[in-house]
Amino acid sequence: MAGGGDDELKLLSTWFSPFGSRVKLALHLKGLSYEYVEEDLTNKTRLLLESNSVHKKVPVLLHRGKALCESMVIVDYIDEAFAGAGPPLLPSDLYERAIARFWLVEPWFRMLDGTRTRAEMTEGVKQMLAAVASLEVALGQCSKGKPFFGGDSVGYVDVALGGLLVWVRASEALLGVKFLDGDRTPLLAAWAERFASLDVAKAALPDFGRVIKHAKMRRGAAAGALAGNN
Repeated sequence: MAGGGDDELKLLSTWFSPFGSRVKLALHLKGLSYEYVEEDLTNKTRLLLESNSVHKKVPVLLHRGKALCESMVIVDYIDEAFAGAGPPLLPSDLYERAIARFWLVEPWFRMLDGTRTRAEMTEGVKQMLAAVASLEVALGQCSKGKPFFGGDSVGYVDVALGGLLVWVRASEALLGVKFLDGDRTPLLAAWAERFASLDVAKAALPDFGRVIKHAKMRRGAAAGALAGNN
């Protein structure tokens, strides 16, 4: 739904950012139109630098000229500011909201930047497998036997984790480790297939093959830089 929005929504991001994907998912789930600006992180726009002057990172959402940063802060804002549009992402019950926020995990994609030592990679894989095991438990508790973390429909944790899904798959391919395993984490593996088949996921998430190429390029560039410093 990229395009001019009635509420003057503008998203600054990159096509490969899992954080940006979270925001895109929320916007599409709410049925909101928005203008999309693709950022070149080696040559950031003045708008990005002015909108996120502290961290200078994507994503940034501009709503009527006011800037919001940090992906899940933006998702929260979209859910509250456009409560009448699309399904709610956070449950109405305050306790269930707190539980949903508790299960947030940070992304896999930093494992693929080529700057980690072998020991760091090994430890990172262990941490990722532990996180997936915790999410398997979370899915059972949050979904209560229904298809998504949010129950019958996609919710806050679905958006948070779903934005990372392509990078999880890329990690599996490049690291040779199956994180979403049907035997070890059957609920989560089934959830991943279910989520990836959604129209909003197809619209908001980056292409898997393109992400693999990008990750390999990043790893190669980082390896070259390290070799040049030795």
